[in-house]
Amino acid sequence: MESLHISSASEQTAHYLREQLIRKAWVDTMPGGPELASQLGVGRMTIEAALSMLESEGLLVPQGPGRRRRIELPEKMAQPARLRVAILLYEASDQSLDYLIDSKNKLEAAGHSVFYAPGSLTEIKMDVKRLARMVEKTEADAWVVVAGSAEVLQWFQQQEPPVFAVFGRRREQKIAGISPDKMPAIVEATRRLIELGHQRIVLLSSLLNVSDPGALGSAFLGALSAGGITAGSYNLPGWEGGIEGLYAYLDSSFQRTPPTALIVSSSPSYFATLHFLLNRSIRVPQDCSLVCTDDDLYFKQCRPSVSHIRWSRRPVVNRIMRWVKNVSQGKEDTRQTEFKAEFVEGGTVGRRNGEF
Repeated sequence: MESLHISSASEQTAHYLREQLIRKAWVDTMPGGPELASQLGVGRMTIEAALSMLESEGLLVPQGPGRRRRIELPEKMAQPARLRVAILLYEASDQSLDYLIDSKNKLEAAGHSVFYAPGSLTEIKMDVKRLARMVEKTEADAWVVVAGSAEVLQWFQQQEPPVFAVFGRRREQKIAGISPDKMPAIVEATRRLIELGHQRIVLLSSLLNVSDPGALGSAFLGALSAGGITAGSYNLPGWEGGIEGLYAYLDSSFQRTPPTALIVSSSPSYFATLHFLLNRSIRVPQDCSLVCTDDDLYFKQCRPSVSHIRWSRRPVVNRIMRWVKNVSQGKEDTRQTEFKAEFVEGGTVGRRNGEF
């Protein structure tokens, strides 16, 4: 029987550092001994002994006093790291979105560990302090954030783990991301509603309001102004609190000055809005026209057909896969991508006051 070998502290540290090197935790050069000792909570002698072991293995090459060691992984070890990828959803129901399911399955097939963050953005109310606590408790090498606010994405930009923004207020940040270019389609949909006689047109988005409209909200407000409508907070109100906040807005709005047309920013919010209108016996499109800025598989089963903005899921999945691959290879990737979207008019849009 072989004798039991109990690894020393320096051997355990060397093993950990070796694994991190393979995972591309550091690229080109290794942090110095004092910095590593502080990060790992071990003594200086332990960390120096561990670094010496890695030097003897040829993984690190000393560059002289006061200079960082150069990393030289053998080709057989220099393989893309298997990442722990956390997906931070806008709301919990987003787990059913087809492009997220497809991305998760393909990333796992490539050997990565993919999981949903323990809370959604609506659950933490986009609060950066709550976000920081959640991220600190979550072991992840990279984050995919769905529909993040400007504050949320700005916070992620300042953190060490790389982040990828799916939709959201990504344009203001230097982070990787992707979204369909919905502005031309939003303008077309707004113009069409104005042609049909609508004046009380509202764009419902939890991320946009009249004081901070973003590019999409600005395009919408511009289309209203071009159509002779004085645009303001009525047209781009925004709301907080997820679906409950949406219902609170709708309840208040239809008690005061009911919109004659609603452009809703996501398919879950669209179905929630439709449910609200049906419960109030508000007919679509006779009493209120509805447009969704998203596409959804269930739209094909809806009658009347849903007016919506159509875009392909494939670019989203492909871009996420390419970004994770780049990160796993230690490459910086902050490129933002947009692709075409188009307005599809359906049976949920009609003339104001039911005049067809």
